[in-house]
Amino acid sequence: MDTTSLRSRHVVVLGGTSGIGLATARAAAEAGAVVTVASSNPASIERSLAELPEGAHGHAVDLTDADAVGRLFTRLAADVGPVDHLAYTAGEPLALMSLDELELDRARQFFELRYFGALGAVRAAAPHLRDGGSVTLTSGTASARPGPGWAVAASICGATEALTRALAVDLAPRGIRVNAVAPGVIRSPLWASMPEADREELYRLSAASVPLGRVGEVDDVASAYLFTMVNPYTTGTVLTVDGGTVLA
Repeated sequence: MDTTSLRSRHVVVLGGTSGIGLATARAAAEAGAVVTVASSNPASIERSLAELPEGAHGHAVDLTDADAVGRLFTRLAADVGPVDHLAYTAGEPLALMSLDELELDRARQFFELRYFGALGAVRAAAPHLRDGGSVTLTSGTASARPGPGWAVAASICGATEALTRALAVDLAPRGIRVNAVAPGVIRSPLWASMPEADREELYRLSAASVPLGRVGEVDDVASAYLFTMVNPYTTGTVLTVDGGTVLA
């Protein structure tokens, strides 16, 4: 994959302070991009900037606050310059909820960051996106292969994939490409709230159930985000990075 086209480009990763987002920011910076990361936790911003090359930028912002996100992109345009590539990787762990125990208010809350946060971010970023740039959203394999209790997670992923295709059409006149990455089970801080024994069992069972025989690492997925940034003829596509989960 030739990433030379990222040199000196401005890459913004929302949710870029840990896990897949931080790995994506790090990979973009290593390819020569000027990177901005944002998340809601100021301490996470500081930790991520310590891992990124000098010249990276970080901002704390509530990604569910549309006005705050709008102000962020206005500030970035003034301080750093137009955005070439936007990656939205923000998301909290999704709880499994069986239909008989499903709480609708809680289900709606999961949509706030993962779906409406993404939609609001693209709306805020669009006036500051350089023509010919790209947007990459984040889905997941639950959309294609949900398990018991995954109604909410599968719905969010499916909605994000539909949004990806719709935005690809909306932004095509400016040459802005819109894609999504759908990871499988990835070894990342997303699962940090689980007891260690449960987390390792999740990884073990997931590895045993996929054709490649292992869980993914954040760098496996980061390369997919870079691919959607640099490939000039990819739009409306959902790039699945799951070790073959949907085949199992």
